[in-house]
Amino acid sequence: VQPPQSGGGLVQAGGSLRLSCAASGFSFDEYAIGWFRQAPGKERELVSCIDRDDGSTYYPDSVKGRFTISRDNAKNTVYLQMNSLKPEDTAVYYCAAHKGGGTYYAYDYDYWGQGTQVTVSS
Repeated sequence: VQPPQSGGGLVQAGGSLRLSCAASGFSFDEYAIGWFRQAPGKERELVSCIDRDDGSTYYPDSVKGRFTISRDNAKNTVYLQMNSLKPEDTAVYYCAAHKGGGTYYAYDYDYWGQGTQVTVSS
């Protein structure tokens, strides 16, 4: 199962993008959802996750205050709103689903999207 993603692209620094991840083939409301990114030559890092039960969210300091994760269980979709984008946000972004509570660790996630490129020009 590979949740389809959409919404990447090229944007100037300071701009905004919204990524979407639409799940199918599994019970979406049983899963915490995370967004990860990977830049060339760097490790994959978590940029946000949202719990399945209480909707609690997590953001690392690098994106806190700029990125917002949300989920619409009725539409089986998770969104990542990215504002005030910086060139260092350039990466391939992946959504991932974990059957259980929110977790920081990529190895906990069961399903991964195909990835979408986000490029922020200076």
